[in-house]
Amino acid sequence: MDDLDIEIKFVKKWSTDEIINLYKSGDWWKDHFDKSGVPLLIKDSFIFAVVVDKNTKKAIGMGRILSDGISDAYIQDLIILPDFRKLGIGKMLVNKLVNYCISKKIYWIGLISEPDQDFFYEKIGFERMKNYIPMKYKIEDK
Repeated sequence: MDDLDIEIKFVKKWSTDEIINLYKSGDWWKDHFDKSGVPLLIKDSFIFAVVVDKNTKKAIGMGRILSDGISDAYIQDLIILPDFRKLGIGKMLVNKLVNYCISKKIYWIGLISEPDQDFFYEKIGFERMKNYIPMKYKIEDK
């Protein structure tokens, strides 16, 4: 990890195309999404982090927090480009997001893990919420 030439930045704006590329790498971008909303998505997040490759100045990862700023926070949209996975970058990014929440005295920090990624989050301090079930409003995905 010491030879990685990356930086994690908290931003209020970033290249829309780079952010869409990250969402696509996670298979989270739908063709009908309006790319003009990406700047607002970044700006209106409680905190939006971009992992930058210092050599190319391009985003190789991102993560954001949704929060009321007082009582709880949710980590969302954590993604690292495939060529940069398994290098500890995701752990560094999550730790930076968690530490930001703690610095704001927000101690309830949750997330919903992708299938088969729960082990990643458990290794860095998250635990399953017993007797809780994540739910989503039932509407056909478009």
